[in-house]
Amino acid sequence: MKSYELNGTNISLKDVYDISYAAEVRLSIAPTALEKMRKSRAVVMDIVKKGKPVYGINTGFGALASKQIATEDLEKLQYNLIRSHCTGVGSAFSKPVSRAIMLCRANCLIQGFSGVTPETINLLLNMINLGITPVIPEKGSVGASGDLAPLSHVALALIGEGDVEWNGKIVRADFAFSQVGLKAAKLGPKDGLALINGTSVMLALGALAVIDAERIMKQADIIGCLTLDAVRGTPSAFDSRISMLKPQPGQVEVSNNLLRLIKGSEIIHSHPEDGKVQDPYSLRCMPQVHGACRQTLRHAHEVLTTELNSVTDNPLVFADTGDVVSGGNFHGEALALVLDYLAMGLAEICSIAERRVEKMMNPHFSDLPAFLTKNSGLNSGLMIAHVTMAALTSENKGLCHPASVDSIPTSTDKEDHVSMGVTAGRKLHEVVRNVQTCLAIELLCNTQGLDFLRPLKTSPALEKVMTLVRKHVPHIEDDRVFHKDIEWLTKIVQSGELISEVETVTGELL
Repeated sequence: MKSYELNGTNISLKDVYDISYAAEVRLSIAPTALEKMRKSRAVVMDIVKKGKPVYGINTGFGALASKQIATEDLEKLQYNLIRSHCTGVGSAFSKPVSRAIMLCRANCLIQGFSGVTPETINLLLNMINLGITPVIPEKGSVGASGDLAPLSHVALALIGEGDVEWNGKIVRADFAFSQVGLKAAKLGPKDGLALINGTSVMLALGALAVIDAERIMKQADIIGCLTLDAVRGTPSAFDSRISMLKPQPGQVEVSNNLLRLIKGSEIIHSHPEDGKVQDPYSLRCMPQVHGACRQTLRHAHEVLTTELNSVTDNPLVFADTGDVVSGGNFHGEALALVLDYLAMGLAEICSIAERRVEKMMNPHFSDLPAFLTKNSGLNSGLMIAHVTMAALTSENKGLCHPASVDSIPTSTDKEDHVSMGVTAGRKLHEVVRNVQTCLAIELLCNTQGLDFLRPLKTSPALEKVMTLVRKHVPHIEDDRVFHKDIEWLTKIVQSGELISEVETVTGELL
């Protein structure tokens, strides 16, 4: 079991991914962070004692900020806030996404600028440790003034009133707590608002998508290279001298990867280049296209890493001066823009892959059997696998309409510009799933194509892929139900096993 001592600035996006998917993990608050939290909590309680109206502590919320709340009602104020803001609808987020949301919210509050009760955040971490996961509806956030609705469902679980998934069942949080020896949180001034006023939902969606995207980018190079050999293309366009004359970082990385992947292929030297001096763009321009897509990932990684180690609450408590200052760190514009941008980059990976598959289907280009099957006519081969890929590629175009360019005012126009970051994140996850499936279909096709070129072998690195694929998916002799083959290969793409196999030969790919 891996342990993490959190101080609010010491975890990475990969840590979020690993913790979210871990069967067992141990999270705790670093002592230095705990001390900061206690100091900011003392500031909040001092304000309550003095009775001075301060937003978020002893006033109403949003458009009701001008209404001061009596001291005896401050606890009820926080519970009312959580209950009234639980307005999420739609399907629940997956368990890994929900765990990532919890972790991102805790990591923000641990930094000690929120005035939240430390015991409440410790409970949140213990829920992750013990596998108690709130049921969080996907829809309801506009991505500013915090991801209020979905985070309220997390807070509702913390106070023992929400539903959670525990031991494979949906139960009330208070029941799950009683079974593992935990007690529901008791909210005091500022606690409820601190739990829900931030960008933690869109951040969690982005963090998980970025790690999946990193795997996708490497596997696009691997799978694209397999297709290049299957159609007997030329790697001359990957010459490093070409990329150094246009040294976009992503392009340089991909050129390097492709040359390492194809090195040692018997197929390259088995055919003359005349007639195929210049391959179609989907093969020849892999460095330029895959490379540009990598740069959307690079930007997303940078922005999301900054957000993960930031304070997105409001108002913020500065314990050194005793100031409580209202601002707008809960606004998700930076995240919404990059989540949309990354979705576009991933969709382009899918788009170029679909064109490569079309080249394999077409015997006039590939010199392979039509639809990669013997006895075509009697057999349809991979004709409709390509159609499925075309459907997913087309669906991505609609999903890539940016959510971040929209805004709709709420709260009597007080909250008059919002980011729609959660919508961007939800769409991004759908694009990720589509791209993983599309790469699986390309892998189904190009391994079949390479079988037709036997006894010639592709490169040692790519032969590793052939061996891995054939463990799960046999060569296609006659038509069969290809749905299961696609499912198997999608799991391989999602796991990143493909990368591990290849890197035993190439070393770590860029």
